[in-house]
Amino acid sequence: MDPSSIAAAFVASQASQLQTVVAAKMLKMNADMASSAAQLLDAASQNLNRLANVAAGVGGNLDITA
Repeated sequence: MDPSSIAAAFVASQASQLQTVVAAKMLKMNADMASSAAQLLDAASQNLNRLANVAAGVGGNLDITA
């Protein structure tokens, strides 16, 4: 092998290693985002369950003008 081929192979190896690191980071970010979405949905469900026991008509005459 000539030196330019070895250098090209080394550069390609470094680039593929960088791509692997970036892909792993993106997968972790997607997993974190999915976890955050699940937590948000759980919190919304808990808040909705609290409002399920409110008497009928509560909030019906709310004045929202500012």
